[in-house]
Amino acid sequence: MTPRFDLVGLMVTDMARTLDFYRRLGLDVPAGADAEPHVEFTLAGGLRLAWDTVETIRGFDPDWAPPTGGSRVGLAFRCADPAEVDRCWADMTGAGFQGHLAPWDAFWGQRYAVLLDPDGTGVDLYAPLPAG
Repeated sequence: MTPRFDLVGLMVTDMARTLDFYRRLGLDVPAGADAEPHVEFTLAGGLRLAWDTVETIRGFDPDWAPPTGGSRVGLAFRCADPAEVDRCWADMTGAGFQGHLAPWDAFWGQRYAVLLDPDGTGVDLYAPLPAG
């Protein structure tokens, strides 16, 4: 058997706040999950995204410590168009979530922005720029 990539797991300090962040980005995570120590969500295409509280991780890995000096993983959400990147950025930062890089037209042909989820994981927003 060949292993199949199946799940991306994120460690969180505040499950409710983290799930609010990802719900605002369009993931339909059930509302009753906010108090759970482990939550999984299946994305279109079958890949799963999971969140575990720090307490859950330390339950089987007592020496686990969060990374320092920046995140080593990033997630990205494709938007319908450049205006949606700007709208999503404004909605998320207006809701009190941290922006890292405000929307800009990247040299590689995309409108791009970077948010940070409540635990500092980079979450990119992007959309192709019109051909021109």
